Amino acid sequence: MKKTKDNADRGDLLRGALEMLVLRTLDEGAMHGFGITEALRDRSDTVLTVDEGSMYPALYRMQRRGWIAAEWGRSENNRRAKFYSLTDDGRQHLETATERWSRFSRAVARVMDPA
Repeated sequence: MKKTKDNADRGDLLRGALEMLVLRTLDEGAMHGFGITEALRDRSDTVLTVDEGSMYPALYRMQRRGWIAAEWGRSENNRRAKFYSLTDDGRQHLETATERWSRFSRAVARVMDPA
């Protein structure tokens, strides 16, 4: 597929939304990657399904940015897993992203329902 500005903008929007949703999920406590994926799927009534090819690069990106920290531990089924937790910088970024998302979604709602 030819890379265009629209495609790049859409990719940025999707990455930003995924990052915000992951940070919001981690705001409730540390989780491993698969647990985050399950939480997003369950909380969205299966509308939001994130595959490993999107989830783990997002987690690594957020870890590099200092928004999340990772620590090895044991999952519910006693498997070794990396658990991610929100950092103070991540909490601050979540607050900013949530405010931006709220403004954006209200603007879209006004356009979609002008009455």
